[in-house]
Amino acid sequence: MTRIDLPLQPNGSKVQWSYLPRQFNEQSIEEILGRLRAFVPTGDFTLGKPVREFEDRFARLIGTRHAIGVNSGTDALKLSLKALGVGPGDEVVTAANTFIATIGAIAENFARPALVDCTDNFCMDVSKVEAAITPRTKAIMPVHFAGLPVDLEPVYALARRRGLRVIEDAAHAMGAACQGRRIGSQGDLVAFSFHPNKNLTTIEGGALSFASEAEVERAERLRFHGIRKLPGGGIDVLEHAGKSNLADVSARIGIAQLQKLEQFNARRTALARRYLERLDGASGLRLPVDGPGHAWHLFAPLVDFGAAQLTRARFIEAMHARGIGAGIHYQALHLFQAYRRLGYREGDFPNAETIGERTVTLPLFTQMQDSDVDRVCDALRETIRRAK
Repeated sequence: MTRIDLPLQPNGSKVQWSYLPRQFNEQSIEEILGRLRAFVPTGDFTLGKPVREFEDRFARLIGTRHAIGVNSGTDALKLSLKALGVGPGDEVVTAANTFIATIGAIAENFARPALVDCTDNFCMDVSKVEAAITPRTKAIMPVHFAGLPVDLEPVYALARRRGLRVIEDAAHAMGAACQGRRIGSQGDLVAFSFHPNKNLTTIEGGALSFASEAEVERAERLRFHGIRKLPGGGIDVLEHAGKSNLADVSARIGIAQLQKLEQFNARRTALARRYLERLDGASGLRLPVDGPGHAWHLFAPLVDFGAAQLTRARFIEAMHARGIGAGIHYQALHLFQAYRRLGYREGDFPNAETIGERTVTLPLFTQMQDSDVDRVCDALRETIRRAK
């Protein structure tokens, strides 16, 4: 993945920006290496004590009693769907504005993603969910976009009324809160990602939290070949399943990260609010929505490229030329070839399409200084001004 140099100070010192987890400063790297030095000689690498310790600490942090570690956020979604028996002929209602992993997990379970549009805050439009429910609907999958929680109360009220399950895609929402309670503490099934670009990372990994203790035992089997261990060292295989367990090495990294999550998220919030302050009133720009419990995984404003007489590709190229990385989160899913084959067409979800056409993602990582935000904002304004 391309790495972009972002100048920090007039003396020429630099930090490199990409989608890597910039919370890995020198001190945290040494702490992680220390944990690994103590752990590697044990030879306990698969579903050992580090995974259990991480799961326990993670569950306490988010406020749930039941959580398991897996090897990616995508597998957390797939495992949750399989645990609920979602399969051929079923439908799952989710957002048209999210990463492809959300609906890819649904499709890989041979179910159909039933998409709904998003609101101006990029999260799924809860008011449109009921119209997307059919007799084949098995679950609702809201997505907490960029760290901003979906309004969960009406989602769960609808699910109870219609006899449906809820799987929260919380890949962006580690540490986020809804109505004062942590995401994962009050949900049905909640899937988290610890990819390198997330607020908390295990390099690769994820987790799944449960409201029901009865479902945890089966989910633990599903993440490791459907195996149930028997007394005396034997095993039984109760059902076909793959392998998606969290590695013990990743768990060790995660344990170190968990201790710093509050610090990481506080810094991300401060940086995001500086962006909001510095870009307030900027012409042709629609800023992200702040709100209670926001974890600020991404800072993704919308640029009116038409009014600026500028294409997004030219904008990103111009920012790169200034040493500043920019990304795209996300293009509207229903316009990808794979999902057009399901019958979706341009115009089906206008808010998602507008966001998909105009979104840009600006640097947001814990090692940024306030002056870095100022520099990004100045470059953005200048790039748009020069294009006119």
